[in-house]
Amino acid sequence: MIHSLKTVVNPRVNKDSKARIAELFGDEEIGKAVRFHRSFPQYEPTPLVSLSQLAQRLGIKGVYVKDESFRFGLGSFKVLGGSYAIGRLIAERAAVDSGSMTFEELKSDAAREKAGEMVFATATDGNHGRGVAWTASQLGHRSVVYMPKGSSLTRLQHIRDAGAEASITDWNYDDSVRIAASEAEKYGWEVIQDTSWEGYVEVPLHIMQGYATMAQEALSQLQESEAAGPTHVFVQAGVGALAGAVVGYLNAEMEKSPTVVIVEPNKADCLYRTCKADDGQLHRVEGDMDTIMAGLACGEPNPLGWEVLREYADVFASVPDGVAALGMRVLGNPLQGDPRVISGESGAVTAGLLSMVMEDENYARIREEIGLNADSVVLLFNTEGDTDPYMYRKVVWDGYGKVPKSDGRGEQQG
Repeated sequence: MIHSLKTVVNPRVNKDSKARIAELFGDEEIGKAVRFHRSFPQYEPTPLVSLSQLAQRLGIKGVYVKDESFRFGLGSFKVLGGSYAIGRLIAERAAVDSGSMTFEELKSDAAREKAGEMVFATATDGNHGRGVAWTASQLGHRSVVYMPKGSSLTRLQHIRDAGAEASITDWNYDDSVRIAASEAEKYGWEVIQDTSWEGYVEVPLHIMQGYATMAQEALSQLQESEAAGPTHVFVQAGVGALAGAVVGYLNAEMEKSPTVVIVEPNKADCLYRTCKADDGQLHRVEGDMDTIMAGLACGEPNPLGWEVLREYADVFASVPDGVAALGMRVLGNPLQGDPRVISGESGAVTAGLLSMVMEDENYARIREEIGLNADSVVLLFNTEGDTDPYMYRKVVWDGYGKVPKSDGRGEQQG
């Protein structure tokens, strides 16, 4: 029997020193990204949804979902990172102060004249590329987007509709990143990618800092209901940039660090493997990574993200597709009294995992590892809406994605 899911407790967690994350992800630095995003005409904080009936059913104090399906009308949080990184690059070219730059200032004829025509290149499964294409177009520049093989044609069209030159490659995500970087070097384009490599660090950091706008909003909204903030944070991971940004900000700004659970698809669990190996090396996943969680199908960890997660993430979970499918159905078909949340495959996986470990006694060990109990307040991030409507209906209407059953043993790794 295939085991339901695997978890590993982080042996290197060390939350004593916050100097490094405060420098990169504290309010002083993240405030720059927040101010920039607030300057967009389309800006509104996305909702923080309280699922009180679900919390009661699961036997915990609270479940809150930050619903990014409303972000800028694009259906995903990804635009936060790409827009901030693009803004920083334009500001540098146009001699604009990056700490106070605004949408209108960067869009102005004066800024465009100083910066010249810029082209932004990226690889994406869909959501990031759409955000890059939209931002570049809004600010009067061009974009070129490469998608991995097997990508959704609907997401490809969304990117083209946002103004990009976009195509689906014959390679997986990580190889598509290399192609984007190679073509950018050849033609003098700017690469907008949320993973880093030697000589390419500043843009990925700015993308992560842009993502932290979401965490800043969520913490502020949650503290209006729960004065102490979340006790637990479940956050999904591809390369780990989103997870690193969320975990970095919350730990920098909260007096008491929350328990953090990082969730990945088992076809692309590079962070889980890196934590489990505990050998000081980053571990990668190769091949097609054919998971329905397209936004998380990344095989190579972001070193910047891992730097944060190595110190501040408590548990890493590697889960099959059925966990994401369960989460989509839980959020999309709520208990009476709870609001409905439309969530795509990558957005719902944390809700699926929370529901499984709280409702199935075979996962009691995992509950104990995570420390979930009647006093727990759990924060989740719905990172995308139904950006692939065909897959959404296939899962929610047609029941695609069998929910895995535990054999009573699990594969928890201490």
